[in-house]
Amino acid sequence: MRITVIEHEAEAGLGYLAGWLGLACEVVRPYLGEEIPRRAADGLIVLGGAAAAWEDERSPWQPATRDLLRRAVDEATPTLAICLGAQLLTMACGGTVERGANGLEVGARAVVALPAAASDPLLSGVGTSVAVQYHQDAMTRLPDGAVPLMTGAQYPNQAYRLGEAAWAVQFHPEATPEIFASWTSGSDLDAAEDLNAEVKAAEPTLMATWRPLARAFATVIRATTP
Repeated sequence: MRITVIEHEAEAGLGYLAGWLGLACEVVRPYLGEEIPRRAADGLIVLGGAAAAWEDERSPWQPATRDLLRRAVDEATPTLAICLGAQLLTMACGGTVERGANGLEVGARAVVALPAAASDPLLSGVGTSVAVQYHQDAMTRLPDGAVPLMTGAQYPNQAYRLGEAAWAVQFHPEATPEIFASWTSGSDLDAAEDLNAEVKAAEPTLMATWRPLARAFATVIRATTP
């Protein structure tokens, strides 16, 4: 069993997920000229990136990525879409992504499970926890049929499920403190050092919370692969 992974930039890789999934990952790097496949393997992960989901001129592979995500939903290919990936999934399936009205959400921030999460294959048992955030765009209208799973104070649409086996998360379950620090090091954030320390202090909670999500996603892939 194999997972197709779309990596939008070198600084936004699989992070924790590489060790947590327990399945082979085939990483596609379109920023190096690698072609987005028409179909994923047994599962699909689309990672984050600095571009906006509508900035196709900045990342010219985004239309093909949206097509891949739409096809994965239609064919019930297990899919985990993270941050930019979640926004691309939202746009691909008829939802709306816009510049966020509440500014940049960054650091270790609280996310809260909604009632539907209690029976969700990936998010049951999460409750209220923390997640790494780094985004200024927001999913303001979810696709028709989406099941909201998590919310937050700054932006309400933090996670949802679409169709039989596609999940979108606005936050970064894959981000290690080292990955997060690489993002802030190239930014103009005044509080970068404090934010880095905040994420580092949250690391035990981040690992305890999001490792089960990764393993549950792998379980879904195993269960749906002939």
